[in-house]
Amino acid sequence: MKRILILGAGRSATSLINYLLEQADTYDWIVTVADMSLELALQKIGNSSRGNAVQLNAIQDVTRREALIQGADLVVSMLPPHLHVYPAKDCLRFNTNLTTASYVSPEVQALSTEAAEKGLTFLFEMGLDPGIDHMSAMQIIDHIRDLKGEIQSFKSYAGGLVAPESDNNPWHYKFSWSPRNVVLAGQGVAKYLYQNRYKHVNYSRLFAQSALVDVPGMGIYEAYPNRASLTYREAYGLDNIPTILRATLRHRGYCSAWNLLIQLGLTNDSYTMDYSEDMTYALWVESYLPPSNGKTWGSLKERLAEYFGLNVEDESLAKLEWLGLFEEKLIEKVDATPAQILQDLLEKKWKLEPEDKDMIIMQHEFEYTKEGKTYRHTSTLVQKGENASDTAMSRLVGVPLAIGAKHILLGNITNAGVHIPIKPEIYNPVMKELADYGVKFSSKDEEIN
Repeated sequence: MKRILILGAGRSATSLINYLLEQADTYDWIVTVADMSLELALQKIGNSSRGNAVQLNAIQDVTRREALIQGADLVVSMLPPHLHVYPAKDCLRFNTNLTTASYVSPEVQALSTEAAEKGLTFLFEMGLDPGIDHMSAMQIIDHIRDLKGEIQSFKSYAGGLVAPESDNNPWHYKFSWSPRNVVLAGQGVAKYLYQNRYKHVNYSRLFAQSALVDVPGMGIYEAYPNRASLTYREAYGLDNIPTILRATLRHRGYCSAWNLLIQLGLTNDSYTMDYSEDMTYALWVESYLPPSNGKTWGSLKERLAEYFGLNVEDESLAKLEWLGLFEEKLIEKVDATPAQILQDLLEKKWKLEPEDKDMIIMQHEFEYTKEGKTYRHTSTLVQKGENASDTAMSRLVGVPLAIGAKHILLGNITNAGVHIPIKPEIYNPVMKELADYGVKFSSKDEEIN
């Protein structure tokens, strides 16, 4: 009998837990779900005879965490990314394998040599993005190499969106993953490579210069570059590639409106406003504009239009108005940062209603040369959720992670040390089962000038 410990039972853990419990009878597993909320953990395991639920504060209850990890054959960490290093160190002490959907942090990467020496597999970035993006891209990269092609350009786009049938607001967006991450998205500097030149896009310009991407069968979307485009150049074996870009997809019009929020300062998370509960949303927005100096203004919307050099009927201003930012309604957050105030408002306005469906779009675009000719390969994935509980986001984060966990337990993935899923022995079995699960990319190849 093998024992699996899942740390965290949040939204993205649902499909992971369901998959492992479904497989538990076949492979004789016991699945323990540990969460700060015992009620949530119990809810996630349901009536399964193969499931256990325990209450655990993974950071404060160190002794309990260590005991659970010591008794496990595999730990699946669904904790916040910055906390993975704690179970990782426990796994080293107790010779336990580990997997998660999160990025590899420098602190975890530093454990790779010791994990390898002990023959332990620490498999990270096994979700959607990162995860499916790596595996699907590497399948194509290795295929092009098998054809003796030379890759000149690699552009990868992904977005967690709302499905067309549930799209009923002017932003064409609803939350299907961490609202905080959405609000803080892009802060820092986006770096990518274009025709052998490094490109840097500061946060202040990021949403002001989005590109347009044609997604077959779905239409035109906006894309803004991610911070981590260059990170995977070496990992993918694309050290000499002239162009490499990873970007996030949004519906058209989203980026220009979000840019107004950035320019006003409403996404700033660096300071608190100890008077926030005494302000209305209109006064809050107005507080970021220059003093009027005795000039008589019309509405706040008109003042913003003049400040940004826009027509008062501009769609971006209409989006801000729809959010309620021009209303004389008191802010409900106390001692909050601007980003926290905005997030609180967006969680009410961008909430997935019970029967709403989310949608994932991922698209890879490769250009490569072979025998003097240039070709373009486009690979596209579109997946929709069933409702607000069974989302495409949850499934595409949880299921590949669960499949990876299964193959570690079965001894099919034995790569020792800290790894991401870029090797065929990892990505082939996972992508094959994902295809059986209905997660399939459609591909198009064409010769170009």
